[in-house]
Amino acid sequence: MRRKIFNERFTVKMILAIVLISLIPTIFNSLIFHYFFSDFIKESVRGSSLQITQQVAESLSHILSTGSDMSTLIYSHRNIQDIVKSDLENNSQLQEEDHAFIIDYLNNQRLASTFVHSIYILKEEGSSWGSGNFSHYHFSQTDFNQLTWVKGAIEQDGALFWEGLQLEQFSGAGERTEYVLPISRTMKDFNNLNDIAFIQVLLDGGIILDRLSHAQIGEDGHFFVVDQQGKIMIDPNIENINQMITNRQLLDYVTSNEGIVEFEYQEEDMDYYGVKHPLPNDWMVIGIAPINKMTEQLSTMQYLIFTNSTLFALIAVAVGSLLSYRMTKPIKTLTKQMKQVGKGDLSVRTSVESSDEIGDMSLEFNRMIDKVESLLEQVHDEQEQKKEAELRAVRHRIDPHFLFNTLSAIRWLVTFKEEEKAKTTIRALMKLMEANMGKKGVFVTIEEELDIIDKFIDIMTIRYELNFQLKLDLNGNVKSFLIPQMLIQPIVENAIFHGIIPTNKDGIIEISARRLMNGVEIIVRNNGIGIDEDILKKLQDPSIREDNHKVLGIGLLHVFDSVYLYFSPDSKVEITNEEHGTKVKLILIEKNQR
Repeated sequence: MRRKIFNERFTVKMILAIVLISLIPTIFNSLIFHYFFSDFIKESVRGSSLQITQQVAESLSHILSTGSDMSTLIYSHRNIQDIVKSDLENNSQLQEEDHAFIIDYLNNQRLASTFVHSIYILKEEGSSWGSGNFSHYHFSQTDFNQLTWVKGAIEQDGALFWEGLQLEQFSGAGERTEYVLPISRTMKDFNNLNDIAFIQVLLDGGIILDRLSHAQIGEDGHFFVVDQQGKIMIDPNIENINQMITNRQLLDYVTSNEGIVEFEYQEEDMDYYGVKHPLPNDWMVIGIAPINKMTEQLSTMQYLIFTNSTLFALIAVAVGSLLSYRMTKPIKTLTKQMKQVGKGDLSVRTSVESSDEIGDMSLEFNRMIDKVESLLEQVHDEQEQKKEAELRAVRHRIDPHFLFNTLSAIRWLVTFKEEEKAKTTIRALMKLMEANMGKKGVFVTIEEELDIIDKFIDIMTIRYELNFQLKLDLNGNVKSFLIPQMLIQPIVENAIFHGIIPTNKDGIIEISARRLMNGVEIIVRNNGIGIDEDILKKLQDPSIREDNHKVLGIGLLHVFDSVYLYFSPDSKVEITNEEHGTKVKLILIEKNQR
């Protein structure tokens, strides 16, 4: 079939020939470009990477030198050394002046450099001094001799002891959130070279991280700093700090004694380019990047050449196929719209205008969709009318049922000569009927339904000479939520007749309601005898509406039917026993359109 199309259609042959003629020079030019220029671009990228690495190293060297110079300045200050040595003497006035001098001096030195975060002179016993927000409380809570930098400074015996980036320990009253780079050393008594204190200069970690983060090799490359053993001391990814380099190839290059070195290594089957540059404290700046990202410009240029050539080829193809396209376009449009109708979108109408057979197909298609849409609307209207008729039929059954029970109560009151109670019951019934007759339409608010229930309970109280207490708990604007008439009243009626009256005691009926995101939850509780377990199992059966009408009775049947007809399928009617009584939960989810 494909060979037949190729042999019989001149348009297909012409299009294929144009494509081949266009792609051959494109492929040739791309290969020539790659052969002559790829090495040149790679060397250019590497030269740029070396320059960036050198700039990063110079910037970090300046910051580190500032910290070491600051430490040496304080270390060699004679007045500070004398004050530190005489700190334990009892001249309180002299101590106060000396303390103020040291603190002012440290603050001035800190403010003189933007790279210095804090400066501390610390002792295990006696006074300690610090710039800025130095916290004596935080310092006092540490086990001084167990601090890593204390041990390291003692081992260095007056030389500088460098640590990796870490959270500041001794400033402020809140949580530690600022990163610093500590430079520690012991302060010596120049007379006998004994250790008299510790000096800590904390460089601003935020500035250091900012310098590293803003320097990149290629698109996905990054810089970090390691010590001579390959331990990561500074890294924008904080989790890597104080971790050893895990890649063996990279570790060998980093720990070699050479100075500025370029190298390549593999990690997770990907080739990486790396460069290292020494720092004045024997640390090294390491820059790494995926090689494919570094030569991405070369690939991009090749892609552009190929794309441009292909674009011109496609233009030629488009011109050659214009006639066939204009002939097949109406058919494709009609086919696409038929598929939309097949998915249920009846709003589709074709816009194909033609005087030939395709135009006739378009007109007939539109007429067919109009007819189908009209029939569907007719079916929808008939279903809505059926729903309304079913609910009216249920309500016409429940209203006489309720009236029968009430008139029966009045009959017994008259029989037993309880004329006053009979009159009171009749008046309550009249008010209840008056309230019902005043409601127009299918729906009432929850507040109106509860008003009817209140009148109904008055009638039941008179009839049975028991006190039925109604407790309400309505949250938010739930009172205005619309529900079908007589939705809650049958539940209350069942609670009284089947739950409370058999106990021959006063009863409590609790009704709570709260708003849900797209509906309402109503819970009706009573403290009666509960429901027999066999009956309860039938009520909890999902097929109750089809198979258990006799179990439901008229009242609960009305509740289930109303929820089914007027609310979303996600709505529920749940009936359960509690320790004392029964709970009926209505979860009413609104439909998109009621």
